[in-house]
Amino acid sequence: MTGPDPKLISGNANRPLATAVARRISMHRGMQVALLDARVERFNDQEIFVEVYENVRGEDMFIIQSTSNPANDNLMELLIMSDALRRSSASRITAVIPYFGYARQDRRTKARTPISAKLVANMMVSAGIERVLTMDLHAAQIQGFFDIPVDNLYASPVFALDILHHLRGRDVMVVSPDVGGVARARELAQRIHAPLAIVDKRREKPGEVSEMTVIGDVKGKTCVIVDDICDTAGTLCKAADVLIEAGAEEVHAYITHGVMSGPAVDRVTKSNLKNLVITDTIQPTEAVRGCANIRIVPTAPVFAQAILNIWNGTSVSSLFSNDTLEPIYESLYPSGMAAQAS
Repeated sequence: MTGPDPKLISGNANRPLATAVARRISMHRGMQVALLDARVERFNDQEIFVEVYENVRGEDMFIIQSTSNPANDNLMELLIMSDALRRSSASRITAVIPYFGYARQDRRTKARTPISAKLVANMMVSAGIERVLTMDLHAAQIQGFFDIPVDNLYASPVFALDILHHLRGRDVMVVSPDVGGVARARELAQRIHAPLAIVDKRREKPGEVSEMTVIGDVKGKTCVIVDDICDTAGTLCKAADVLIEAGAEEVHAYITHGVMSGPAVDRVTKSNLKNLVITDTIQPTEAVRGCANIRIVPTAPVFAQAILNIWNGTSVSSLFSNDTLEPIYESLYPSGMAAQAS
């Protein structure tokens, strides 16, 4: 431990999540742990300005800031907050980035294109960030873009508890919406002891799916599509249609990051999806909250515990276990779920 308590500061990307994390840490510590008193605002020309009102000299600082839409503004807030803390003599700065923007630009897909995820990693290190805590990176190799420790949490243990609670007694089959997501889907399938199917999609051009084929027998199954990002929900809703046509009884989707841009909410509302379950790594809009078949699972409990583990110098990977997560999520799910998933 570098100080009496971990110190938390939040940008404007997802204040409700940051507040929930601070409240959860307060419960664990048995004392009030509040977000640092600071202002993160914009001048008239939209320049970002940060001022910290409390002494942070020698403190172990955690900046809670997703780099979601507007990605560039939220990224700049994160970098400027880090610079302000570094110049104020904070002992260590950890960036808690529930949703890591630019993660889909992790390689050169064609000539004369950037690797933006690597550029973002370089900027974070240059701004003084010494550790990163995130959830479900779109590409695991992004951890190698950093020359600092990166802790990548997974939503699948939380999803496993949720599935075992809400779909208990159903004949569940986990479905990957594309070949690239098979490893993620397989990991969840193993946790809940369910079979695995794949929806193979082919694109004629970016953003448009021309053909989908189901690999596996989904007839009579309660299908659970698992993925890391839902953007416009076009592929997700089309996959649900294909699964229903193939004989699936119901289709549910578990997506870590609900970007939900453009027509996403309208598509989900009108789709064959029984439920779309997302986390709050990205602050949900009013439209998302008001959608009858979208449910939001909180991530504050797991992020709060991860922050405490980093601050204490203990294992973060212990949070990958259902046995560890069950007591953390005891208010949401009854006891005994972890035993079924293990």
